[in-house]
Amino acid sequence: MPIQGSCACGAVRFAIEGAPSAVGTCHCSRCRKLGSSTIVFVARKQFSLLSGAQQIETIAPRAPYTYTRSFCRCCGTALGEPLSPDASFPINAHCLDDDPGIPHSFHEFTENRPSWDTQPEASGAIPETIR
Repeated sequence: MPIQGSCACGAVRFAIEGAPSAVGTCHCSRCRKLGSSTIVFVARKQFSLLSGAQQIETIAPRAPYTYTRSFCRCCGTALGEPLSPDASFPINAHCLDDDPGIPHSFHEFTENRPSWDTQPEASGAIPETIR
């Protein structure tokens, strides 16, 4: 059964066939400000945008960032990058309606982590095999 996901208002809906390749947290200021710091990486072939493509607004990256970030223009929910042409891309884990079935496995940009974030540390950064 696919993992279902959506924005807060339900305008953007998607499905992920099978488990994502990783779940992790990015501590860079951009991800924190966009509200999508906990992400799942999915393969293009396992991701289906079911509805709401016309409601997705994107924010282009500026160096040193590489990912375009998207949000629902109706409710503002951060989505990650559902329109990415890449073979693997991030989706905001908080948009998942179902359990992805895999544990949290990485933290990255931990040097940018604010002092109020006392979440236990996981090991490593994003493995190259899922980028």
